[in-house]
Parts: sequence; C-alpha cells; structure tokens
Amino acid sequence: MERKFIEYDFGRVDSERMRLNVGPQHPSTHGVLRLEIELEGEIVTDVIPHIGYLHRCFEKYCEQMQYPQVIPYIDRLDYIASMNNEWPFVMGVEKMMNIQVPERVEYIRVIFAELNRIANHQIAVATFGMDAGAFTPFLYLFRDREMILNLFEHTSGARLLYNYFWVGGLAHDVPPNFKDTALNIIKTVRATNEEVMRLLMGNKIFVERTVKVGILPADVAINFACSGPVLRGSGVEWDLRKAQPYSIYDRFDFNVCVGSNEIGVIGDSWNRNIVRMNEMEQSCRIIEQAIAQMPNEGDVREKFPKKVRPPKGEIYCSAENPKGELGFYLVADGGNKPFRLKSRPTSFVNLAVLPEICKGYMVADLILILGSIDIVLGEVDR
Repeated sequence: MERKFIEYDFGRVDSERMRLNVGPQHPSTHGVLRLEIELEGEIVTDVIPHIGYLHRCFEKYCEQMQYPQVIPYIDRLDYIASMNNEWPFVMGVEKMMNIQVPERVEYIRVIFAELNRIANHQIAVATFGMDAGAFTPFLYLFRDREMILNLFEHTSGARLLYNYFWVGGLAHDVPPNFKDTALNIIKTVRATNEEVMRLLMGNKIFVERTVKVGILPADVAINFACSGPVLRGSGVEWDLRKAQPYSIYDRFDFNVCVGSNEIGVIGDSWNRNIVRMNEMEQSCRIIEQAIAQMPNEGDVREKFPKKVRPPKGEIYCSAENPKGELGFYLVADGGNKPFRLKSRPTSFVNLAVLPEICKGYMVADLILILGSIDIVLGEVDR
C-alpha cells in the first residue's frame, strides 16, 4: 500500500482537532524534548517543539572561564560527538593567535574526528531503527561503537567527554598500537555496515515505514539553514570539508553523500539515514588515507602557547560535525577569557524544520521523522 501525503487546510479552526503532549521522555523524543502536537484523527496538523529542559547557560559560563577551561564545556554540547565539538573552537583560537599546529597533530585530529563521525552515525541509525521497531541492528552497531570508545578511552582517558583537542595540539599522544587498532575498527565497521544494509536499510517493513515520510524539499532545507545529513539527504551537495576545506581535508579523496530517488524520495526519512550509512564508508576512506600519510614522529604538545591570550578581535570558525555545521563566534579582548562566545549549534538549527515536515503525516510517523533529524538536546538547549 503506497503511503500518501494528506492535504489539509491548516489555517481553519476545527473543534474536532485534539492537542496532545509527546514527551519530554528520552526513549521517544531522543532527549528531554516536548512536542505539542495537534491531531485530526491520526493526522498531524501542527507540531510545536518545546525546548529548554536541559538549558545550562553554556555561552555565559564559557565567558567566565579561561580559554583552556572552555573545552570541557564544549564536550557537553553534542556529547555523542565531543571530539568533533572541540575542533572548531581550538581551531578558531589558533587562527587568532597565528598558531600552526604540527602535521602529526592535524592527522590525528582528522582520524579522531572521523572515528567520532562513525560513532555518531552508528547511534543515529541504531536508534532510528529502534524507532521503527528493529532491535537487532541496534545491538550490532553499538557493539562496534564500543571499539571506537575503547580507543578514545585508551588515548584520552575518557569514554564520552574527552577534553582532548587543546589549543596548539593534543592533550596526549596516541598509544603505540593506534594505527593497527584504527584499521581493525574500520574493517569491522565495514563488515557490520554491509549486514545492516541488508538487515535494516533494505528491509521491506523498514522501507515502507520511512520512504515518502517526512519529505524535506531542498529549498526548505536551505531556507531553514539545515546542514549535515539532513541537508544532504535532500540532495544538496554541501559539506564544509569539501566546500570550505579546513585543516588538511583537501589532501584526502572522498565523496559527499547525498540523497537520491533510488529507493526513497529525495529528502525523506529513508534518504537521511542512507546518507549516514554511506558517510561511514567515506569516513573509513579518509581514516585509511590519514593513517598512511601521518608522520610517525612529532611532539603533539610542541606548539602549546605558554598563555592562551588571543589578541583583540573576533572570529567565526566552523567545522563539519557529524550532524552538520558547528560554529563558534568568538570575541577576544586580549585577556585570558573570551569576552563573548556564541555557538551555532547544529541540532538546534535542524530541529527548527520539524514542524514543516510533520504536517499531513500520521501520528505514528512523527517519532520516525524526529529520529531522522538526529538531534541531541545538549546541543539544542546548551
């Protein structure tokens, strides 16, 4: 049975409509998010996201901290991708202070950022599968994610919040078996992803639950400033690693993954997830190239400044996080603390498009559409 989008006049007043609360509870709303929804029968006619349950005054706290002390706070934004979070901040401070980090540091940062991208997408696809009623892929993907977290723990001493990318370098050098461990992880990830493609992404029930559901047209995605797999799932080929190369990404051969009409419709929930699956393979390619090119010698603390005091000025620095563009606007007054710090959080921006892509679908589709956006409330509320 083909799923059909139902047209309604959303502006009319109708006493038959009912308003319900969905959440805030973690299993269904992927965090402490409350959705106020309006239904006509089982058709969603309006969605209002209510946020703020996890607000921690991130920006104002950071303005009271010295620059190195800001990094642990940044870890707690999208806590699924902490390695990636730290990078645009330290990169921005390094640009303001004219610090050129060693080659070895750049390669290690790329490897850890791509490993964290894989770990993020594993959670995104696994939990989305659970939203659709598929439990087995969750076990397979989380099993592989443990390998990545073990390497992070062996290197940084932490499994979730790392405080590893420091201004001018890295907190610690990588362990002696780092290259072999990373290559073994890639080998396992590829084998598991082949199985998940058959078990989940090609599953008839999963396809029928996700194809033509939550369609996000490219122009709407651009107007809402969406980024990451949410934008690329709508067919827009925009990835900061290619469009505005930073660090050493211009040295690697990889593809920008976008949605297609091969199975689903460009911009639907299925395409947003197939983009994440394909991006894991591209991350594996980048890691292989980085390991092959990485210098074996070099002090990862060589460029540490004695004092982190950027000169007066301002900068906006962004990077392609697993969920999309994460940026920091930083104003320095010459002191040892940021005068102003403002983050451009990916999940917050992407969540704004939810009401636009839920109207006219069944209430049973609502959680799937939300899960396809892949948000973390620590980054939404900050």
